[in-house]
Amino acid sequence: MNSKISLDALEVIDAIARKGSFAAAAESLYRVPSAITYVVRNLEEDLGVSLFNRTGHRATLTEAGAELLREGRHLLRAASELELRVKRVATGVETELSIAVSDLFRPEAIYPVLEQFYAQGFGTRIRLLREVYGGSWDALITGRADISVGAPGDGPPGGGYTTKPIGTLEFLFAVAPHHPLAAMAEPLQNDDIRQHRSVSAADTSRNLPPRTSGILSGQDVLTVPDMQSKLQAQIEGLGVGYLPKALAETYARHGKLVIKQVTETKPEATSFLAWRSNGGKAQQWLLKRLEQLTLEELLP
Repeated sequence: MNSKISLDALEVIDAIARKGSFAAAAESLYRVPSAITYVVRNLEEDLGVSLFNRTGHRATLTEAGAELLREGRHLLRAASELELRVKRVATGVETELSIAVSDLFRPEAIYPVLEQFYAQGFGTRIRLLREVYGGSWDALITGRADISVGAPGDGPPGGGYTTKPIGTLEFLFAVAPHHPLAAMAEPLQNDDIRQHRSVSAADTSRNLPPRTSGILSGQDVLTVPDMQSKLQAQIEGLGVGYLPKALAETYARHGKLVIKQVTETKPEATSFLAWRSNGGKAQQWLLKRLEQLTLEELLP
């Protein structure tokens, strides 16, 4: 069924409502008044309703006209946005970019970059994702993310992405002051640790095999959503485990955690900035700024 309401007619009605008269609307749209009158009359005949009260000097909308304009403005905005997005595709600028941020990092660390980005007027929508462990790679490989900030260790095979190291993260074994391991002699043996529950942040991978780290064979595990939840669970004494050095030391200084030496330490892990290799102009601009962020700026 052909719609009786065109975008052109909606634009005319919007102009009349904003300008207050057919003559002023015609001037703003660079048309003659008779052309404006013709569009309105045709639409009123097609719909079988009056859209304007024609008494008085100002053109005021009827109830039906006001409803048409209220909903019509949504359509005008959507059409305008669609037009811009089509133009952006033609100019090589992405309509949307998704950035996955590791749960080890502060998302607000990239807010100043986003502020500068919006000032460029690309018109690209940004979506921020929070990913845990291997999920940072998974998001990139499966197309959930275009850029990944803090992807850990070696990337998965298959290519299609580019990487740049951000820095190396150290991890320390930490327990609550009231936890049984807090009073044990150091270094802690694996057999000592195995007797107690570990806290693990769940890998958010959907397609890649989930990664785990620092959990011993046969050890009970409390799985939580992210690093912040893991930190809180360890402070409460619900379990033990490795935390990024800066995080562990901060809470140890405040007496909320105790750092323990262990016989088998967790190896350091390199964090990467990684991105899909087929990015457009908006992605290229963002990457230049994101590459300047340091590990210290990104860590809590």
